[in-house]
Amino acid sequence: MTHTEYRLSHLDQLEAESIHIFREVAAEFEKPVLMCSGGKDSIVMLRLAEKAFFPAKLPFPVLQVDTGFDFPEVLAARDHWVKRLGARLVVASVEEAIRKGIVVDDGKTSRNRLQIGTLLHVIEEEGFTAAFGGGRRDEEKARAKERIYSRRDEFGQWDPKLQRPELWNLYNGRIRPGEHMRVFPLSNWTELDIWHYIAREQIEIPVIYFAHDRDVIERDGLLLSASEAIQPGEGERIERRRVRFRTVGDMTLTGCVESDADTVEKIIDEVATTRITERGATRGDDRFSEAAMEDRKREGYF
Repeated sequence: MTHTEYRLSHLDQLEAESIHIFREVAAEFEKPVLMCSGGKDSIVMLRLAEKAFFPAKLPFPVLQVDTGFDFPEVLAARDHWVKRLGARLVVASVEEAIRKGIVVDDGKTSRNRLQIGTLLHVIEEEGFTAAFGGGRRDEEKARAKERIYSRRDEFGQWDPKLQRPELWNLYNGRIRPGEHMRVFPLSNWTELDIWHYIAREQIEIPVIYFAHDRDVIERDGLLLSASEAIQPGEGERIERRRVRFRTVGDMTLTGCVESDADTVEKIIDEVATTRITERGATRGDDRFSEAAMEDRKREGYF
C-alpha cells in the first residue's frame, strides 16, 4: 500500500494561516472591520476573507480612510470588490474630519498623517473592536516590529514594548473597554508572495500597478503623478514616462517607478531582483526620518 505525501505549497501555507486569522478574529471580537485602501495588499486580504467565509458574505464591513487625494483607479477597484462581495463600505473622509474639527489642517501636515485622527475617530464612533490591516513585515522596519495581534490603547496608540507573545499560533485578543486590536493577516507575506498569489488567483487589481505612460514630475527623488494636486514648481517640469506604481496611497506623496512590466509575470521578475522595498522607493512620508513610520504607528496609524 502506498501513501501519497501531502504537503502544502508555500502559498498554500500562507493562505491557510491568513484564513485562520480571519476566522479567529470573527469568532473572538464583537465588531471587527477590514481596512481597505484599494491597493494590492488590501485586495488580497479581501480575497482571503472571501475564502475564509464562503459561501457566506463577509461578517464585517470594509473601511477606507479617504485622504481626498486617492488615485481614481484605486477607488474604482475598491468599489468593484465591495460590490462583488456584497460588503458594507464605511468611508472615513479626511476632508469631512477637517470640516468637523476632528483633525486640524495646519497647511503643513500631510493628508496621510491626518488619516490617523480620522481613523481613530471612525473606530470609536462605529465601536469597532478589531481592525484588519494589510501591513507586511518586509514592507518597512517598524512593520517588522509589530505582531499579528497588535493591541491599541484607549487613545488608539501602540506601544511596541507591550506586545503579547504569539506562541503556537495562539493569539491573545483580550482588550479593555475603549481599546481595540489591529490584526495583520499578511504579516508573514512578502511583496513577492503577494504577486505570486495575485497571479495564481487571477485577482483583479488597480491598473496603475502595471506599466503605462504617465505625465510625472520628478521631486526629491520621487516621480509624482502630475495632477491638479501636483503641479511643477520652480525648476521642475512635466515629463511623459513609462512607469508603474509599486504601492498606492495619497497621490501627493506616492511616487511611481520607471518600468516596462505590464503583466503580473513581468512584475514578479522585476520584484524578485529589486533590493529596495516599495515604501522606501516610492513613499515620501517614510523619508522624513528613520523612525517616521514607527512614530505614526505609535500615534494610531495603520
